[in-house]
Amino acid sequence: MTEKTDSASPAAQAPAESVSSSASAPQPQKKPRFALFVATAAGLGYFPKAPGTLGSLAGVAIYSLIQFFFLPLPTWVRYFDMTTQVVWIAWTAIPIAIILAIFGVWSSERAARFAGQKDPQFVVIDEVSGQHLTYLLSLTLLNWKYLLLGFILFRVFDIWKPFPARQAESLPGGWGIMTDDWVAGIYAALGLWVARAFGL
Repeated sequence: MTEKTDSASPAAQAPAESVSSSASAPQPQKKPRFALFVATAAGLGYFPKAPGTLGSLAGVAIYSLIQFFFLPLPTWVRYFDMTTQVVWIAWTAIPIAIILAIFGVWSSERAARFAGQKDPQFVVIDEVSGQHLTYLLSLTLLNWKYLLLGFILFRVFDIWKPFPARQAESLPGGWGIMTDDWVAGIYAALGLWVARAFGL
């Protein structure tokens, strides 16, 4: 082998090694902007302090605003006519709950995959959905006492995570992120029914 060939050999091999290493390098992941927008409840999840609480407040606001605009009935009908409450829920609150659930599972899974975490703190669509479910299942109408109590109960159960909320976290992807908050919402709704039964 001549000196020229020896000196040229490493140079000839270098581009091949470079191409090989660049081909095996992981490509940067595209930022799922819309999924992050939904998962963070329009950016509320990025707040450094109590993002979960803000997500729950967003659930309170969504439920209240929908009811305010879609239930233009006299106050006495809103509070005492159970049939009206059930009809309203059938036409408004249930579809919204389904939308929040579907988009919540989808967006939270994509956001978690992008962040490389199982349940990122900035994902708060689960709190929005769980809080909405609390009011839906308890047939809560525009009564500030029940809205406030439902908010407090949901936050307590969401943090406490009674059975099977904590176990639900082991579900795959977005299901694990969302389901534990749905369980908390069910417990909070039961708490509101108990409060109503005692006339609180």
